[in-house]
Amino acid sequence: MLVHADQRYITALLENDQQLIGDIYRRFSPTIRSHIMNHRGTADDAADIFQESLIDIYNQAKHNGLRLSCPFEPFLLLVCKRKWLNELKKRGHSPVTKLSDDLSEWGEDSFAAAEIVAREEDRARVFLEQFRRLSEKCREILRLSLSGDQQEKIAVQLGVTYGYLRKKKSECMATLLSYIQAQKI
Repeated sequence: MLVHADQRYITALLENDQQLIGDIYRRFSPTIRSHIMNHRGTADDAADIFQESLIDIYNQAKHNGLRLSCPFEPFLLLVCKRKWLNELKKRGHSPVTKLSDDLSEWGEDSFAAAEIVAREEDRARVFLEQFRRLSEKCREILRLSLSGDQQEKIAVQLGVTYGYLRKKKSECMATLLSYIQAQKI
């Protein structure tokens, strides 16, 4: 797994790097505060959720060797959102998403979800990189074909026969797939 450059934030938490931890609060807490306040919370709730989420991340890094493969901000936001959802469910006296209140156990679910998001982002990035490698004609054919228009209409638009469009689209897709498979995502 490739480690994202934002791993520096995890390292800062582990090493108690006050300067970088301060940067975490300056850069990311306004987004968390806004989200929580827009979802029935207060500024105090937001501060608590933010702090608890950083503690969860610290514990995952210290005890489970957490390695970021995605940017820190969406990962932190995901952890905070899940924690806030859990809190709202507790306040409403409805069942929480987990029966245990163990923070590190709760964190596992968020970390797994964040890893899925990171893998999907990696796949999308590889797809776009490989799509850009295609010839301009192939990119245009695939873009138009994915637009949902009828193939006959696309053929007329491109000034080619329907048979040629189908053959060329198939060749372009095969090339794109071979590029992507060579990346082993």
